[in-house]
Parts: sequence; structure tokens; C-alpha cells
Amino acid sequence: MLSSLEQFRPDVVLLDMNFNTSINTGNEGLYWAGEIKKMVPEVEVVLFTAYADISLAVEGMKRGAFDFIVKPWDNEKLIEVLTAARDKARKAMKRDGRKADAPAGDSPMFWGTSKPMAAIRKTLEKIAPTDATVLITGENGTGKDVLAREIHAHSLRSGKPMVAVDAGAITETLFESELFGHVKGAFTDAHADHVGKFEQADGGTLFLDEIGNIPLHLQAKLLRVIQNRSVVRVGGSQATPVNIRLICATNMDLEQLVREGRFREDLYYRINTVHISLPALRERREDIVPLAQLFLERFAEKYHRPLTGIAPDAAEMLTEGRWSGNIRELQNCIEKAVILSEGRELTAKDIQLESVAKPVGTTIKAVNEAEEERLVREAMDRTDGNISAAAKMLGVSRPTLYAKLKKYGL
Repeated sequence: MLSSLEQFRPDVVLLDMNFNTSINTGNEGLYWAGEIKKMVPEVEVVLFTAYADISLAVEGMKRGAFDFIVKPWDNEKLIEVLTAARDKARKAMKRDGRKADAPAGDSPMFWGTSKPMAAIRKTLEKIAPTDATVLITGENGTGKDVLAREIHAHSLRSGKPMVAVDAGAITETLFESELFGHVKGAFTDAHADHVGKFEQADGGTLFLDEIGNIPLHLQAKLLRVIQNRSVVRVGGSQATPVNIRLICATNMDLEQLVREGRFREDLYYRINTVHISLPALRERREDIVPLAQLFLERFAEKYHRPLTGIAPDAAEMLTEGRWSGNIRELQNCIEKAVILSEGRELTAKDIQLESVAKPVGTTIKAVNEAEEERLVREAMDRTDGNISAAAKMLGVSRPTLYAKLKKYGL
């Protein structure tokens, strides 16, 4: 039951206090009420019992139940209580700045129904309770930061801070100060001691995004801190122990960077205890329309539009799109479409062709190598490896496609 709750995340649970006709104490219902509130505290629980026992009701409320319904019940009263519980749950989620089913950019993560995401979810369930270092890779916009937050949320450190750092955005001169801290007077403008990101994350999780952008000479300093699990602030001499769980992310091919001498091999293996590769949105097409629907609901509420769904022509356009910007691009596309919409459904006209990258079917001529490889790989995936069909889709001859496959090791 709890696993279903974790996946489905309802607003309200109507919980029967007695599951077994031979037992009428209500203890089993009280137990599950407590378990539900511990696991998914945002879900409201309404207790359902045939025994109008005030002490039982009080105990249920102590364990976090929203209200108490006695059998035989009045339908109007039941609906009234359930509606009030639902409204309370949704207000709490809105106050927290999220929706229970909100995808990319919010937590928890939108998993969808694709096989790649199902496999990642199983991996998360295994690794989240551990302190294993995790490397998350994937294209821009696939939700690497969201997955990192999901790992932290399901870890034993969830009650401690998660500190996120965009490693690629820190200038080289401030890198050590930002990550390791500095003492007063360490350099010009160091007017006070500064606690670095490692110390800020002590007891919790440190998320280093875009780790592939860290210059080689700074990678050695990062490696030393990870190995020693202690930091020495810039200008200081005392080592401060840090207890963190490290999660890193990048859209780069770190193995290729290692071969090119641009990323330290020893650092790569330190951060790569568990590797999770997030699929591009075009590799989980069955999730595109459900994701778009969630974004539609969010932005329809935000911009006060009477939208309820996505028209078939729009759904087809969304599904066939290439989405080089992945979930982030889809989100921006739907937001713009909601703002421009005039009806109750999003149509292809609302979405606009320029909002969506061209689907595979365009020629691979006159594109750069990275784009060419992506087009070839996608065409082979979508035709299940059929050379003739893929060549036709790409607008090239079979011999040309064979050469491209050999070139890119596909």
C-alpha cells in the first residue's frame, strides 16, 4: 500500500479503521494512519469506522488524521469532509511551492511510463538509502538536478540540507573560496570568515552540477577534499571534517574528457560509484504528452486560462518533436502556448511550429558532426535498426548511412 501511495500521491486517503471483520479495535487503522502520515505527510487521512468511539477519534487525530467519519454515513457529509481534506492538502502543497505530481523543476520527479525511467527509478530505490557517490549524466534539460533532489529526498540525509553548486558558473579565482571557504583577511575584500559549500552541506548532500566544466588544475584540489573528507579554508591551516553525500552531474562525456587529458581519471572514478544516465525526451516519447498535460495544468492556473486538455493534432506535433532542449524546452513551449491560447484545448496552432524542433525526417546534410550523430542515432532507434527505412528518413543512400554508422560506432 505504501509503495502505491508513494507513486500515486493522492490528495486524500479514506482509511477504513477495521480491515478484518473479527477485529473491531481500530488499531490496524490507527497504525496505517500513522504510517501514511510519516511517509507522505502532505496526504490527508480521513478515518472511516462503524464504532463511534470518541477516544478512538481523538487518537486518530493525534496521529495526524484530518477528520473522522462514522458508519452508517451521510453521503453529503462524507463528500464535504473529503472535499475539505483535499482543499487543505492542495493549499499546503501550493504554500510549499509545488504540486504533488509536478515534473521537472519541482520535486518529486515525474517518472512517466517509459522503460528507461522505470529502470532509473529501481536504481534510485536501491541507492538512495546509501551514501554512494552518484554521477548523473544526460543532455541539457533532462532533469539532472531534479533527480539529484529526488535521491536526497529518499536518503537517510533527507532531514539535512542539500546544497547545490553550479560548478561551471564559478570563476577560477573564487572556486576554492566558494567550495572550501576562507578566513578573514585571506585576500582583498575577505572582511569576514566564509563557510564554503562543503561545510554548508555537512550532514547532508552536496550536489555539484556541471562538474565537467571544472578546470584541470582545480580538479586536483577538489579530489583532495573528496578523498580526505575535510576542508582547509583559504588562508587557514586547520582542517575541518565534513560529512557529506556527493552527487555530481554533467552533460559532457567524461570518459572522452579523460582520454583527452581534460578530466582527471582518479577524480572520475571517485565520483562515479553509481552512474545514472537520464534519457533524452525523444527517447521516452510516451511521456511527452503526459508531461505536457501537467505543464498545461500548471500554467493554465498561473495565467487564468480555461484550458483542460491537448487536442489530437497538438498531441501528435508534441510527440513527433525532436526536443533538443528536452523537458525544459517542452515546459517553455507549453507555457507560451497556454499564454497564446484562446480555446479550452491546446491546438497545433497554439503550439506553433517554430516552438518545436523539426522531427526526424529532415536530411542530415549540412549539419555539424554532433547534430549528424544525433540524427543518425535517432533514425536508427525509431526504425528499430532498419537501414533502408532510416536512410529514407534521413534523405541519404544506404551506403552513406553505412559510412555514418561506422563513423560514429553505431
